Formats: sequence, structure tokens, C-alpha cells
Amino acid sequence: MDDGIAGAGEMDKVARPGLRAGLLDRRSFLFGSAAVGMSALGLAGCATDGMSLAEAEKIYGPVPDEKFPVPAVNLGKLDSKYYRRRVRYDSKEAAGTIIIDPGKHYVYRIEGDGSATRYGANVGRAGFLWSGEAYVGRKAEWATWTPPKEMMARQPEARKYAGGMPGGLGNPLGARTLYLYQNGAYTLYTIYSTSVPQSIGTGVTSGCTGLLTQDMLDLYPRTPVKTKVIVLPA
Repeated sequence: MDDGIAGAGEMDKVARPGLRAGLLDRRSFLFGSAAVGMSALGLAGCATDGMSLAEAEKIYGPVPDEKFPVPAVNLGKLDSKYYRRRVRYDSKEAAGTIIIDPGKHYVYRIEGDGSATRYGANVGRAGFLWSGEAYVGRKAEWATWTPPKEMMARQPEARKYAGGMPGGLGNPLGARTLYLYQNGAYTLYTIYSTSVPQSIGTGVTSGCTGLLTQDMLDLYPRTPVKTKVIVLPA
């Protein structure tokens, strides 16, 4: 069982210094994002090259060798400006740092040579945005998701997963999850995988950040525990 999600109810009491957000229930991102598909620091990231549809079809094609084979992305539902790209991004942050820009719906991985890998993202909806610094406290592949008691009280449809939803294509956490921490405590925020291309470029979560599964499969192995994560003001 994924204790980071299963214990989310208790984490309400954990102070989260450095975050700015309205009064909100951060845990509900899981069903917020699942409902969509369930069945300063630097320049704004100027693209150094474009990408043809044929190239995008390769990058966002099926991934058959995963534990749960990942289907190709329906590119007809994804704006091409959110394709993964290497872009110019001047930053003083160390290579590997992740910068989330919720106002533009992008996630950047600093590459250390004046550039970054840029991914399209979904972000928190109005009233659920936050900004600050965190770090990757742990990682998981095909994680089990368990809704907290408070969510089950609000959303009875979540009760059937009280014992945990096993990893799989229908799991809200998707194929890969990066759990964000501050001062040793899980913030309840994650960077997670989504298989819903139409969610990219929108605000649909309660503060978490979703990347297409194929993009998370690119970012995840290059992001060790303790990686710094910066969330810019929207």
C-alpha cells in the first residue's frame, strides 16, 4: 500500500512552510484529475526548435514494455505547443532542478547549459494554486492509491477504493509519481502521470502537477530523490 497517499488524512496537520494557497483540500486532486480521464528565475522558455507531427507520434507513441502497456497519446487532443521540447532557459539553478510554471502550464527540467527540457502540464485549478520550494522525497512506479477518510466522506464514490486502488492505467497516479516534501514531511503534492491529453494546458487538480505518461517516463529516471522543485507564482 502506498503509505504517502494512505496517510494523507493525517498529513492535514503537517505545517507546509513556503507554500501559498487558499483554504483548500489538497487531497481531492486525485479524484479531480481522475474525473477528467478516469474511466525572476529565468526566461519563459523560448523553443529552440519545432517538432513535426511524425516526430511527436514517435515520442508519444505506445510503450508496450511497461508493466501495464501504455497506449499512444491521441495527439488530436493535445495542443502542439505542449509537446516535449528542449528550450533556452537561463537559470542559476543547478542541473536537474525542476521548475513548475503553472501560469503557462509548463514543467522545466534544468539541463545546466542555458537550456531546459520543457513539458506541457496540467496544474491546480482556480483556488488551488500554490508556489514555493519543495524537493522530491520519494518516487514510485505504478503506485497504489488510497483515498483518505475525509475524501470518502465527501465523495462516496471513492469508498470502494478504501482498501487501495492497485497500480494500473485507471489509477489516478498513473505510471510514475514524484512525491513532493518539505522539511521531511510529505506536502500532499505530487508530479504524476496522466493519460488524458486534453487535461494538458488546463487547471484541473487541487495543486498537483500532471504530465503525459510518456513525458513522465522521460523525466522520472532523471529525477533522483532530493531533487529540488520550484513552483512559480501563477
